[in-house]
Amino acid sequence: MKLLVLPPALFLLPTFILPLVIVVYRGFNGPDYSLDQFRQIFSNTIYVWVLIQTFKTALIATCAAFLIGFPIAHVISRARPFWANIAFACVMIPLWTSVVTRTYAWIALLGRRGLINTVLTDVGLIGAPLDLMYNSLAVQIGMVQVLLPLMILPLVSTMRQLDRTKLMAAQILGANPIRAFVHIYIPMCLPGIMAGSVLVFISALGFYVTPALLGRDNEMMIAVLIEQEVTKTLNWQLASALASVLLVMVFISVWLILALSRLRGVKLEPST
Repeated sequence: MKLLVLPPALFLLPTFILPLVIVVYRGFNGPDYSLDQFRQIFSNTIYVWVLIQTFKTALIATCAAFLIGFPIAHVISRARPFWANIAFACVMIPLWTSVVTRTYAWIALLGRRGLINTVLTDVGLIGAPLDLMYNSLAVQIGMVQVLLPLMILPLVSTMRQLDRTKLMAAQILGANPIRAFVHIYIPMCLPGIMAGSVLVFISALGFYVTPALLGRDNEMMIAVLIEQEVTKTLNWQLASALASVLLVMVFISVWLILALSRLRGVKLEPST
């Protein structure tokens, strides 16, 4: 069985592990291989603010994806096969579309001459176009729409394998629907919730396209800052250090989520 791991390991070594090592190495690669780049990051209030903004945006996107994705996943898991397949296809089809294309679609919808402003102006609800673009709300809308399938898929997988007799037993014993939902249903869905949260949060931390197109400089995320350091200031060492910090943020986030899962006795895979 160990030999079966060898081919993917040999593939990941030059395509994933080695590039990460090179990025981290470049962050230290100065005249004396010092921590100057990292000191600059954490001593500069702008860089610290970008790190905080990135974490906050990823956290909000994860919470929004859960609040929207949970009821959708519940409906899909309870629907008849025909309608469930149609709904599942509607969730999957956006994954086959480029993120750039989907983000430009939001520009067409949210722009000052976009569909939303045009409709609201034509019906007389507003006198002048609203500024729906280039703010944190536009970034959150675009990111949640892109990342929503990553929350729904593990939730549906978990919900379809739940033992619903526990819900029936809770109702028979006198629990009202809200109490049964909070104390029985949600805990049984925790594997899907945790798995979806990991996928969405980690993806959101390194998101680039949507914040770059829908956001603005004073609400920058770390991936956009890395791109600017590479293409505009040509400071590859600082960009590599920022990428290393992002990598550490990802590892810490995954570790915290896994630790929380173990603390609650939750396995990040659907139960059978």
